Amino acid sequence: MIKAISYRYIDREKSWLNFNARVLQEAADPTVPLLDRLRFLGIFSNNLDEFFRVRFAAIRRLSLSGLTGEKVLGGISSQQLLNDITEIVIKQQSESLRILNSIEKELETEGIYIINEKEITQDQESFLNDLFVQKVSPALVTIILNDLAEFPILKDTSGYLAVKMVMKPENDDVKSGFLGFKKPKKEIRYAVIEIPKTINRFVELPSTANKKYIILLDDVIRYNLNKIFTIFNYESIQAHMIKITRDAQLEIDSDLSKSLVEKISESVRDRRIGEPVRFVYDQAIDKDTLKFFLEKMNIDATDSIIPGGRYHNRRDYMDFPNLGRFDLLYQSKTPLPVEGLNLEGSILQKISTKDYLINAPYQSFSYLIKFLREAALDPKVVSIKITLYRLAKNSQIISSLINAAKNGKKVVVQIELQARFDEASNISYAEQMQTEGIELIFGIKGLKVHSKICVIERLEDAKIKRYGFISTGNFNESTAKVYTDVTLFTCHQQILKDAAKVFDFFEVNYRVHRYKHLVVSPHYTRNKFYKLIDREIMHALSGKETYINLKMNSLSDYRMIDKLYDASRAGVKIKLIIRGICCLIPGVPGMSENIEAISIVDNFLEHTRVFIFGNNNKPEVYISSADFMTRNIDARVEVSCPIYDENIKKELIDSFDLGWKGNVKARLHSEKLDNKYRVRNEKERIFRAQIETYNYYRDKLDVIAEEL
Repeated sequence: MIKAISYRYIDREKSWLNFNARVLQEAADPTVPLLDRLRFLGIFSNNLDEFFRVRFAAIRRLSLSGLTGEKVLGGISSQQLLNDITEIVIKQQSESLRILNSIEKELETEGIYIINEKEITQDQESFLNDLFVQKVSPALVTIILNDLAEFPILKDTSGYLAVKMVMKPENDDVKSGFLGFKKPKKEIRYAVIEIPKTINRFVELPSTANKKYIILLDDVIRYNLNKIFTIFNYESIQAHMIKITRDAQLEIDSDLSKSLVEKISESVRDRRIGEPVRFVYDQAIDKDTLKFFLEKMNIDATDSIIPGGRYHNRRDYMDFPNLGRFDLLYQSKTPLPVEGLNLEGSILQKISTKDYLINAPYQSFSYLIKFLREAALDPKVVSIKITLYRLAKNSQIISSLINAAKNGKKVVVQIELQARFDEASNISYAEQMQTEGIELIFGIKGLKVHSKICVIERLEDAKIKRYGFISTGNFNESTAKVYTDVTLFTCHQQILKDAAKVFDFFEVNYRVHRYKHLVVSPHYTRNKFYKLIDREIMHALSGKETYINLKMNSLSDYRMIDKLYDASRAGVKIKLIIRGICCLIPGVPGMSENIEAISIVDNFLEHTRVFIFGNNNKPEVYISSADFMTRNIDARVEVSCPIYDENIKKELIDSFDLGWKGNVKARLHSEKLDNKYRVRNEKERIFRAQIETYNYYRDKLDVIAEEL
């Protein structure tokens, strides 16, 4: 049985690491603008941090429990998987360092120099002295470690400099061995300096002769070690960067006297003392210094100990300054308008006559904000209900909802307090909304709410009429600039009646509703999509036209994969665009020979979830908040929505086809996990899916303009 499982599926964690390797490919790609290559390095590092905090930590807990975990891990033991992950990550870290060095050399050809503390010129010295005295020194937290009863808790979101001072002997005669005394062993003192987050890590130095200079804050601190430790009589001092990653699992208190907000707030605070799962260090560090920190922090072989370069927390490269060099960045494209919708006119009036689709970031996310702002002011609107998962800083969505509440509307917000790493932000927004009189729903025990729906009720001719939108992504104006997602605006009363039932389920969740149109997890998603796949199998066996085209972030549910294997064996042609985890093995004779699978990693993060079923030339199309992962299907509240408007249906089918034709940024999923690019035939033109998608929407507008 184990051999069969390991052959049928790719390990989830290795598939995820393989996705992050694709991000690293973008950092290495010479056709990607230089500063964007640094951004991809930052994304790679940020992804890896989250992986260790969540997935590696979960496997480690399984290993420490004494269970092998082979059943849930697809035939590999938890300890072996931990070892394999560490080996893969060490190789990826080494590759990322090589890429960073290559990028820095190329930046120098563009007149941009990243220097360290040993390369500071006299002209730069006075600038850095002022910076250190005025900004850096007051922000530093420096701890002398030798005499502490307890080792301090190092935060997993911060970088630290591990400092070693070799002290001068107090007695010079003893120091020299005078009078026959044996030289005493020199005292060593250790300290740790937290690199402050309140200051930009990349310090722009004064430019000279068309050259721009950057120094990392780490090196500004190294340059001023003598000022920090001036009271110590040392003969040598050195500082090397270390970084710790902790288990981010939330342990929710069972105390019934506490509110959910209190429990999650306390649990988020407790993350700072979570068990360490990864320790990354500068491989140039002295062995005795490394040993000191590992022992004091109780880090052992069950943790991932990874040698790295001089600088960690490379996620900060996502915010590397542009230095005014926009020629070294992807050319930004202005989000396009949606034909028929006007940001200055009434959106509700337009939606009352037909459905509209917003495909961000190709089209403007501002329509969602406009929809909510109009509803907030419309005297006929009586209520607004919305689900929120991840929100932007200074969210315009929240501002619009508060505005609606101030205008006397009933505003009901289901906000997911357990959205990983957004808990503190969501708690803050929840408190803000509660203060403004907004009714909050904090979800359902044991189920995260990941659906993306909004329903407003408007009084028209003494009757309630519903308007709303259903999306594949978060209502977040910041990520909408870089995440691809589609949102359906609709006035379809039956769809919105189903959406209203979802909100009823939030409040009375022991009652399972029936839905005529929406497909809602955890009760209906699996069976509904099984039936749709089975129908394609029946069509194939009957010799009818059949296909399944699926686009999503991740595909890891073994039972859903088995169902797709069944369809493949029946002759159903299946195309998969899976950005991240793909546990399905395509192209295996007798199992998946009719399945092809690609991943697109490019300037935008592919986040759209679209499911297309051929249905004998009468295609059914769904947009969804859910991936085909067990958690999304069985353990979350997710919503998939059918598309009934034929024009929008064609638009989504066209959009999938554009992605499928990609031959620049498309990699092939395979059992080898080698991330091979799709090979382009000599006669084929270069087809970059994201650019072609933008052009598709732009050209549609041009055609309409010509017709007018």
